[in-house]
Amino acid sequence: MIKFWSYKREYDKYKDNFIKNIKKSLNRGNIFFGNELEKFEKSFVKKYKSKYGIAVGSGTDALLISLKALDIKNGDEIITAANTAIPTISAIINSGATPRLVDIKNDYLIDCEKIEKLINKKTKAIIPVHLYGQPCDIEKITKIAKRNNIKVIEDCAQSQGAQFKNKYVGTFGVFGCFSFYPTKILGAYGDGGFILTNDYKLYKKIKRMRFYGIETADKKNKFNNKYYANENGINSRLDEMQASILNFKLKKVDNFINRRIQISKIYLNELRNTSLIMPKKNLFSKHVYHLFTVYHHKKNQIVKHLKNQKIETKVIYEFPIHKMKAYKKLKNNKNLKNSEIKSKGIFCLPIYPELKNKEILKICNIIKKFLIRKNF
Repeated sequence: MIKFWSYKREYDKYKDNFIKNIKKSLNRGNIFFGNELEKFEKSFVKKYKSKYGIAVGSGTDALLISLKALDIKNGDEIITAANTAIPTISAIINSGATPRLVDIKNDYLIDCEKIEKLINKKTKAIIPVHLYGQPCDIEKITKIAKRNNIKVIEDCAQSQGAQFKNKYVGTFGVFGCFSFYPTKILGAYGDGGFILTNDYKLYKKIKRMRFYGIETADKKNKFNNKYYANENGINSRLDEMQASILNFKLKKVDNFINRRIQISKIYLNELRNTSLIMPKKNLFSKHVYHLFTVYHHKKNQIVKHLKNQKIETKVIYEFPIHKMKAYKKLKNNKNLKNSEIKSKGIFCLPIYPELKNKEILKICNIIKKFLIRKNF
C-alpha cells in the first residue's frame, strides 16, 4: 500500500531526536509556556521575517484569535474563498461574523476580481486562503483591503514557506495564521498553530487572548503574569512537548519543502502528456506543494482504480462550503460555479518528504496505463 500520508517513516528517521528533546523538555519541569515554546516562537518569527508571533493550540484557534483581536462581532462580515477548509469558516462564525464566499479561479485560489463586489459597510476583513501550498495574489488583495479600509488575515495553514514576489506568506496581512496539524508542511504530533504579526499592540492582545485574557507580554502592566483577566480570552496553548518536536523539525523544514518540490517535478514531468489537468504554478509565486492536486472529469474511476492498486488518494475538498448542510443558508451561495465544477473533478496524489521515487513513478505508470486503456 502506498499511503497518501504517514508519519511513521519520518518518526523512524528522527525518533531518537524527538525522544531526546521530549525528555529534555519534561525534565525542565514545564508543561506549558516554558523554554521550548519561547525558543520555537522566536525561531519561527525570525525564519519567516516577521516582528512578532505566538504559538497557539491549532490553526483554527489562530484564525479565531486573530478575528477576535480585531474586535470582530455579530453582524460583521468576512470575505473568504468558497473552497476552503471548514476551519476557516467555523472560525469566522465562532467569532460572531458571517462568511461571504468568493468563487475561485482555475488555480483553485480566490478570484481577486470578484472580491470587491462583496464589500459593504459590514465587511471588516478578508481571509485569503493560500491553498495547496500556493500563494493567492496577496499583493492585489492587500491593495483591495487598503482601498476599502478593511483588514487582511492570511490563512497559511497549507502554505508555510510559500512566497509571493520573494516575500513569505503570512507577512502581508495584519495577521498570518498557520497550522501544525500532523499532515502539514511543519507538522506536530498533535495539534498546534501560529500567528504572525508586525503590530506590537496586536501582538500583546493575541498573547493575552490565547491564555484567558491574562497579560504576559507587557512587563509594565501592573497585572503582568497575575491571574487577572484583562479581557475575555480563550484557552489555546502549544505544550512544551509539541514545541520541542517543532523546534527540531523547523530546522529541517526547508529540506521538507525542497523534497515536496522535487516530487512535484516528477509528477509534472511523468504526467504532462496525459489528460489530467495538472497544478498551475503562478507567476511570482513559490509553490511549496502541501498537496499535489489534479483534475479529471473521470475522477471517480481513476481514484477507484488507484485504490484497487493499493494507492491512497484524497479529495480536498469534495464539497465547497456552500454545499454543506451547515452552511447552506449563507447569503451568497450562488455564482460559485467554478468552485462547484472543480470540486467534482479534483483529487490529490500522495506527496510527503519520505515518499520514495520508485513509489512516485509507480503511481504515475499506473495512472498513465489506465488513462490509455480507458481512452480518457
